[in-house]
Order: sequence, then C-alpha cells, then structure tokens
Amino acid sequence: QVQLVESGGGLVQAGGSLRLSCAASGRAFNQYAMGWFRQAPGKEREFVAAINWIGGSTYADSVKDRFTISRDNARKTLNLQMNSLKPEDPAVYSCAARLGVPAMIYNSSSDYNYWGQGTQVTVPT
Repeated sequence: QVQLVESGGGLVQAGGSLRLSCAASGRAFNQYAMGWFRQAPGKEREFVAAINWIGGSTYADSVKDRFTISRDNARKTLNLQMNSLKPEDPAVYSCAARLGVPAMIYNSSSDYNYWGQGTQVTVPT
C-alpha cells in the first residue's frame, strides 16, 4: 500500500511555471506506475501525464511539450514540471499510483488504486 501527498500548487500568471511534487510513503515505490490527473470545477477528472517503472511517459495532448513528468525512486517522489501555463490549466491536480508491470503506462483514472488529496493550481485570467 502507498500513501500520496501532493505539494507545490499555487497561483501563477499565464506563461509562468509551477513544479508539483507527490511524496509517497510505503514500500516498493519503484514498482508503482504513477500518474497525474486534474479536475476543474464542473468538469470530469482528466488525464495529464503518466510514467512507468522505468521512466517511460505519456502526456495528454493539451499539456504535451509544456509539462514534464518525472520520478525519483530513491526519494519516493513524483514530480510534474509545468511550464507555459495557460488559463485553461487551473484545476486540482492529483497524483495516483498503482502496482503494474515495468513497461506499462496507465492513462485512465480507473487504472489507479491510490490517490493523493490534490493540490490547487490557479492561473488568473
């Protein structure tokens, strides 16, 4: 089992950057596939980015080339570097985890068993 705690959210102007982190506790973090999802008010939760055991990653089209997902297995940390933030990016961003096979990348929220509480990202218009 793993517990997840996000940090790093806040208010940033359009065009700015934020770095979100997700600290994991529990054993065998390196065996968990990880993902970032976001949910804006009145909208469905949507996929942002995901990473597998060995660092392979995938992104939603809306964030490709702007966001970068990474993991530090030694520190049990998942990160999301967000650059060139846009007015459509504000949401509660949550990290998620699941045990998986090394090469698999999971981009559906239903694939994940464990969730953090989320961190708010705000980009004023």
